[in-house]
Amino acid sequence: MKIGLASDHAGFPLKKGVIVYLQENGIAYFDYGSAEGEKVDYVDFAERAIVGYQAGECDRLILVCGTGIGMTMVANKFKGIRATLCCDEYMAEMSRAHNDSNCLTIGGRILPVDEGVFIVKTWVETEYEGGRHQARLDKIAKIEDQNFKA
Repeated sequence: MKIGLASDHAGFPLKKGVIVYLQENGIAYFDYGSAEGEKVDYVDFAERAIVGYQAGECDRLILVCGTGIGMTMVANKFKGIRATLCCDEYMAEMSRAHNDSNCLTIGGRILPVDEGVFIVKTWVETEYEGGRHQARLDKIAKIEDQNFKA
């Protein structure tokens, strides 16, 4: 598994903590930005990461902004992205187990780094259960097919 990461300036410190976790656990990643000290728009970095994901550069995404809300809104505008804003471990677990989330969004201004990293760990380690949950994802995909041009 290779994780794509992106953050704005507000999410940068938490993204740094996530990178440490990924490195310590031998999980491959690609950082789509931003760099430390840059004042940037979350929209631009969410889009950059999602385009990379859609091109096959990574298998899942973790996007971090101040609250996670903006990144979630942008990510879910793209076909095939199931971005889930998770504020605790239970949400992270369910987002993967029941919703096959391929994009985790978290808030750097609302989560301490250690708590954010634990959410990431839970999300990374939880497998999708499939089964009865797949029918719901199929319905979501059908809605996407009806509403997205690209």
